Amino acid sequence: MLREHLTFFREFRQRFETTGAIAPSSRFLARAITRYLRQRPTDKPIRVLEIGPGTGAVTNTIVRHLREGDRFDLVELNESFADLLRQRFATEPAWQSAAAFSEVHVQPLQEFQSDAPYDFVISGLPLNNFPVDLVRDIFEHYFRHLSADGVLSYFEYQFVRTLRTRMGSASERVRMQAIESIMSDHCRDHRIRRDWVFVNLPPAWAQHLRRSQK
Repeated sequence: MLREHLTFFREFRQRFETTGAIAPSSRFLARAITRYLRQRPTDKPIRVLEIGPGTGAVTNTIVRHLREGDRFDLVELNESFADLLRQRFATEPAWQSAAAFSEVHVQPLQEFQSDAPYDFVISGLPLNNFPVDLVRDIFEHYFRHLSADGVLSYFEYQFVRTLRTRMGSASERVRMQAIESIMSDHCRDHRIRRDWVFVNLPPAWAQHLRRSQK
């Protein structure tokens, strides 16, 4: 855990725009964002895609609910985080049980290719830090990789856009308002649940969307 936090803090200092937080997600947030994965069907294999796993705070919960025959892909842009994830798959018992059907891909989500959609797409990307067009593009790729009845789960820090809209520069207010519009539209059309997670730094929401939800 100490190694995980030290790696996360070092990358936060160097690459805030793609790290987005000062500490890994809490176990409470990890449980919230994996709510639907933890309710997985027991009679068939599943496919899981985690985007932006970081040091593996959420991954640590995911691997405990995977079984032989499943497929688990992790897309992580940060090479330091990817190295740590691979090390955890090699050394930690709960991770080792899923290592044979798991793969860490070091690339942007937009470049990731898969031969089949996923039952669960779980994202830790700090969307509020990104340009508007990138946020729009990322959501398109979320749904592109999601099966017809699959669930997309992602988290965002509570009231960040509200605070940045009120306290930021004029250009920042415009950016935040545009991101709010994109995310609100997707939640209106696809959201099936929102979990409040107060025991996290900072407090967060776990958003759950279904592709077929209208």
